[in-house]
Amino acid sequence: MKILVAIASWGTKNDPYLARLIQEYDSMSFDVDVVVLSNLPKPVGPGAKVFLVDLKGKDPCSLPFAHKKIFADHLNDYDLFIYSEDDTLITESNIRAYLKACTVLEGNEIAGFFRFERGTDGLINYPEVHGPYHWDCQSVRLRKDNVFASFTNEHSACYVLTRDQLERAISSGGFLVEAHGGKYDLICTAATDPYTQCGFEKVIGISPLEDFLVHHLPNIYIGTTFGVGESELRSQVQCLAQIAQNGHPPTPLFPVESKLMHRRFSKDCYEKPQREIIDAIPHATKTLLSVGCGSGATEASLVEQGLRVVALPVDPVFASGARAKGVEVVEGDVATARTTLEGEQFDCLLVLDVLQIVADPTVVMSAFVPLLRVGGTVIVRVPVVHRLTTAYRVLRGDQGLKELGIYETTGIHFNSRRIVRRWLEKAGLRVVRVETEMPSSFAKVPRALRRTLHPIWALKMGARMVFAATKR
Repeated sequence: MKILVAIASWGTKNDPYLARLIQEYDSMSFDVDVVVLSNLPKPVGPGAKVFLVDLKGKDPCSLPFAHKKIFADHLNDYDLFIYSEDDTLITESNIRAYLKACTVLEGNEIAGFFRFERGTDGLINYPEVHGPYHWDCQSVRLRKDNVFASFTNEHSACYVLTRDQLERAISSGGFLVEAHGGKYDLICTAATDPYTQCGFEKVIGISPLEDFLVHHLPNIYIGTTFGVGESELRSQVQCLAQIAQNGHPPTPLFPVESKLMHRRFSKDCYEKPQREIIDAIPHATKTLLSVGCGSGATEASLVEQGLRVVALPVDPVFASGARAKGVEVVEGDVATARTTLEGEQFDCLLVLDVLQIVADPTVVMSAFVPLLRVGGTVIVRVPVVHRLTTAYRVLRGDQGLKELGIYETTGIHFNSRRIVRRWLEKAGLRVVRVETEMPSSFAKVPRALRRTLHPIWALKMGARMVFAATKR
């Protein structure tokens, strides 16, 4: 087994991690050649050589793309090709797990890896699990007693291809391309093009998952919004294994990701408890229905306050996490969930950060408003997606937004106070209050001034509007 490894290494900051990677490859029982792609000369020892990348007139973040031509030039000289960033550690056991997976996966499936971090206290963090990224519950497959599933964040700062897979990637026309961004930024795109442009699907082996975990050596995302801990990921993986055992893919409630770069305007499925939303719920509320919840942190907080909370998670994998937090869960698509809840009545309906993504917001609201008692409250939150703001951003050069408003292309609806109000009124609701969420730094600003600043803040990308409505 001859292996060619290309490692992207900009500057000198990660040189200690780079040395650790080279040491690991030197210790393997395979015949490994390592090439370090760098913008400057650096000592790498006898186990590797440096390939200087000419970046004159180019974005420095395009450096990782240089590995593609190197791989293509040596297609017939090696059996396996590994690309990684200079802080992501692939071990021999990872490579052997990959080779074993190749014997059971189908031709368009590529086994991928999942990054982890380890804190000084020993706790594990999985940084790819954040924002809208999630396990695709309909992607679970069983291959000769091995369970695989797709995670919607294909980035793991590395990939492995066999010679045959590399040849197919090159033949697809999507591999030997100029540096570009797409779903991800330049650096991440260099590590995901085989999946996003070459016709392959990245799948993660979850039985056992340990074989496909690679260490992100800096451990820099621990304690941030990037990543979840061991218990939450294990709960998700157990659910995937159960889906594989059942033998038929479940149906999600509705999508949570847009099709825009960085998945802008998508639902954050791993948010902490939303205190401003909890405070907006009327004190007399005893029963609450949450439509389109993620991991269920806000819903769990309401359960702790003594409310009966029924949640409709966006898919069964999130359902397992919400259920573990003590939340009553109903699974299925909109029609199935609505049928299951027939005859129920709730004091409050919570719909957070999903109406901008669903195909028809009025249809979704109309399905669940009948479950609200007369006089009950509906709280809806959506990110602000203004035509005016979008046009301004496109003029400033943000071409990733130029098709915004074409739902079939971007998966996002334009919205405004007027548009969302129309969605809710068509569903039989009367809007009684609309506010734009202000940043925490505005907390001490007098209320009258905050009202004046609301329209201005609403024009900012990332702002969110909160609607309170009652059933007519």
